[in-house]
Amino acid sequence: MSHQETLPPHLTGANFLLGATAPADVFTPEDLAPEDRQMADIAAKFMDKEVFPNLEALEHQEPGLARRLFAKAGELGFLGIEVPEDCGGLGLGKTSAIGINEQLSRLAGFGITCGAHTGIGSQPLIYFGTEAQRRKYLPRLATGEWMAAYCLSEAGSGSDALAMRTKAVLSPDGKHYVLNGVKMWITNAAWADLFTVFAKVDGQQVTAFLVEKSFPGVSTGKEEHKLGIKSSSTRRVILEDVRVPVENVLGGVGKGAYVAFNILNFGRYSLAAGLVGPAREQIRLAVRYAQERQQFGRPLASFGLIQQKVAAMATTLYAVESATYRTAGLIDAVAATGEKLNLTEPAFPRSLDEFALEASIVKVRSSEMLFEVADETLQVLGGYGFTEEFPAARALRDARINRIFEGTNEINRLFGPGLLLRREQRGRFPLSEAHRAAAAEIAGGKRNLPALVDMAGAGVFWENAKKLTLFLMGEAEQHHGVRLGEEQEIVTALADMIGEIYLGESALIRAEKVAFAAGKPTLHGDMALLFVSDSSLRLEAWARRVVAALPGPERSLALREMLSWPLFNSIQVMRRVSQEIFRQNACPV
Repeated sequence: MSHQETLPPHLTGANFLLGATAPADVFTPEDLAPEDRQMADIAAKFMDKEVFPNLEALEHQEPGLARRLFAKAGELGFLGIEVPEDCGGLGLGKTSAIGINEQLSRLAGFGITCGAHTGIGSQPLIYFGTEAQRRKYLPRLATGEWMAAYCLSEAGSGSDALAMRTKAVLSPDGKHYVLNGVKMWITNAAWADLFTVFAKVDGQQVTAFLVEKSFPGVSTGKEEHKLGIKSSSTRRVILEDVRVPVENVLGGVGKGAYVAFNILNFGRYSLAAGLVGPAREQIRLAVRYAQERQQFGRPLASFGLIQQKVAAMATTLYAVESATYRTAGLIDAVAATGEKLNLTEPAFPRSLDEFALEASIVKVRSSEMLFEVADETLQVLGGYGFTEEFPAARALRDARINRIFEGTNEINRLFGPGLLLRREQRGRFPLSEAHRAAAAEIAGGKRNLPALVDMAGAGVFWENAKKLTLFLMGEAEQHHGVRLGEEQEIVTALADMIGEIYLGESALIRAEKVAFAAGKPTLHGDMALLFVSDSSLRLEAWARRVVAALPGPERSLALREMLSWPLFNSIQVMRRVSQEIFRQNACPV
């Protein structure tokens, strides 16, 4: 029995595009277990008491400081959340780790140090290591005794990762592989004890190797002079005739691409999980400054444009956070289901592949959200924001890298629609069927349109947006065929539509669950409806771009109707949202 046959529909990737999603199937921040919230609170106190007081020393990389704080994080259990219990960790899932990630990432450089270790540094071992490899290395990684790093990129192979030139040659006695090459832009390079290095065996078979820093021939270059994330280490890793024992091959010879791309799927999700905390921190800074700063005899917080900025930042954060938690819940649910069903294929690697699209979406949207929030926060602070006296300048510099990390946002946008087309060919996604159904509905002229600006109306809006997106994707595939990938402008417009739907529906379902629990409308509902209001304009712009690029006037039929949204006084709602944020002196949800 195959994995695909045994998983329920809601636990298959991209299923959110195919119809309505049951709220019970969506994990939200409000669903966090009390013990997970408690761990996040401990992480917050650790950051406030241990890390932020050392901010300047960390930014200037005072020798030994980052490693000492990293080790303390290990002592508190933050680095072993997802490491199996039999290897010294807590054996928990993505939802248990997400709150901790948010807190550690409030200082971007330190968060990246920890996140690169627990994520792309340790996950290759957790998911693809042999029993001996896991028992040898994971206990040290879980406690912070050792630090991990991931070595994939090279000077000539960034987005095109498989064009790597690092080589591995089996020694005559068959006991070692000899590695030669240079890896670029490696996070944690100066401090790491264990590197997951990707090389081509005999110049052809991409393979992952576990390389200890102590192996002769391993060295690092100087620290990169970076725009931001200065408290993290970024260097070249140089491999000169490094003899790696054959038992340190990870995942099998020639299996490196499978290891690399699945770990990048996780890395994309993990990056998003770490960007919610910094965004919330920046909104808090903007809110407090706006209430203290007086202009024209009144606080900045009393001006409509400042209120609009604050509400817009909080609304985008709300949608991104909702989608990120939803993705964490999906990954954990597949792992749990796989264990119950005794699937022959390891559950976690399969779950990372299953939700590669969702991970890519939250990576793109969270990285762009954080940069927008940091930029608007600096704008609220005005001249003070542009000085290093306030943290807004550092936050803006730190935020920029996230659109490059884990595959550039351009690569991720091209990845999503292409993934769905490949899954259609393999029978894993019914695009042709969904396209035919949407085309028939559009041609039939019968429309289910949102009548009111409320939760039910928002649900209708997202269902129509799904149908239109699937229709346009099918039309584009029919017209361009295998050449669709070369039409990058069309592909990225479709990707933006898909991402918008995932965020918007996640926000709506979260708001519905909160309203049901409270028995009345809440601030969550206001934010979900604000997101719909802005989405209707964005989606129409992307859809128009695709329609105009395809031949035939029939493809423009019902475009506006399918994205219909009633006239909505967003100004009034934004004022209400911002007033609640100012009242609580922070982003309340």
